Amino acid sequence: MRKTIAKRLQESTQNNPHFFVTSKISASKLLKLRQALNSSSEGKYKLSVNDFLIKAIAVASKKVPAVNSSWQGDSIRQYDNVDVSVAVATPTGLITPIVTNVEGRGLESISAAVKELAKKARDNKLKPQEYQGGTISISNMGMNSAVDHFTAIINPPQAAILAVGTTKKVPVAVEGEDGASIEWDDQITVTASFDHRVVDGAVGGEWIKEFKKVVENPLELLL
Repeated sequence: MRKTIAKRLQESTQNNPHFFVTSKISASKLLKLRQALNSSSEGKYKLSVNDFLIKAIAVASKKVPAVNSSWQGDSIRQYDNVDVSVAVATPTGLITPIVTNVEGRGLESISAAVKELAKKARDNKLKPQEYQGGTISISNMGMNSAVDHFTAIINPPQAAILAVGTTKKVPVAVEGEDGASIEWDDQITVTASFDHRVVDGAVGGEWIKEFKKVVENPLELLL
């Protein structure tokens, strides 16, 4: 497994001209929505922040489909479906099982799929079709409070991967009738890595803009 990881990541850094776009995103509304949904689930599901972000990737990728593409050597293949490869740490290395057709799934379905695939990955029971393929990736290190942000290496032949840091409480100035005041906002810093052969800078920036918009207005994820 380590040989395969080493070979693929070395090829990616050598052959894929990476560029990076970083954004600070307010997650306060998302966290409140997550808490409300989980508290009313009656034990049927337990949504994670990552489940919401996976869905947000699909929303952004449908609005900016050029990012949901792959380099084919002499052409670009753009996908209608959004199959998100989710980075999972296992005792023997990193593997990226795939949540398929995320654009058509609800949050509960995404959550169940991620949990099942992650367990299979840690138990070394993934089938090849469950980790080979995918159209875009996410790597989330938010569970580690020391990781504010990081950059991730593209998973070829995909054209993009989103790296997610931890949630931090940040003071923000708010204008009110009595003047400015300080409120605390939960923020995450995300960095998208794009393959410049497939995605131009303006397009990558537009994708991040759409991703940020839906994460900060998470009720749209329920539509």
